[in-house]
Amino acid sequence: MFSRIVNSLEEMVISILLASMTLLVFVEVVLRFGFGTGLMWAQELTLHLSAWMVLFGASYGVKIGSHIGVDAFVKILPHQIQRLVSAFAVICCLIYCGLFIKGAWVYLEKMHLIGIELEDMPIPKWIGHSILLIGMVMLAWRLLQLLWEIVTGKADGFKLTDEAKDSMHLAQEVQEAAGGGEKA
Repeated sequence: MFSRIVNSLEEMVISILLASMTLLVFVEVVLRFGFGTGLMWAQELTLHLSAWMVLFGASYGVKIGSHIGVDAFVKILPHQIQRLVSAFAVICCLIYCGLFIKGAWVYLEKMHLIGIELEDMPIPKWIGHSILLIGMVMLAWRLLQLLWEIVTGKADGFKLTDEAKDSMHLAQEVQEAAGGGEKA
C-alpha cells in the first residue's frame, strides 16, 4: 500500500515537473523573442525544476530499470556470484546515499539558519534545495527495495537498460522495414 502511494506520487510529481518546466520555457521564449521582454525569475525556476526532476527521476529510474550500467563482467559470473556482487554494489550505493543525505541535511540546516532566499525568487534557499535530501532519501528507499529483492532471490541485480540489445532490435526493425519496402 505504502509503496503504491509512493509510486503514484513519484510519477505524478515527475509529470508535473516536466510539464511545468516545458510550459515555463515556452512562455519565456515567446516573451523574450516575441515581445522583447521576459520573466526575471524564469531561468532560476527552470533550473530548480530540472534539478527536482533529475533527483526524483534517479529513484524512479532504479524502480523501472532505466539506468545504464557496465555489467558485461557480472553477466558472465555464476548466478549466486552475480547476486553477491549486485548486493555489494547496492550496499555501496546505499553508503553513498547515506553520505549524501548527511551532507544535504547539514547544508539545508545551515541554509535554514542563515535564512537567505534564492537569487531571483522570494523562496527560502533551503526549500528550493531540499530536493538534495528528498531525492537521496527516495533513491535510498529504492535501493533498499532492490537489496531486499536480491536477498530474497526475486532479482539478480540492478534492472539495467541493455542499450546494445535495444539497438540491435531497432536495427532489425529498420532492416525489416527496408526489406519490406523493396518488395512492395
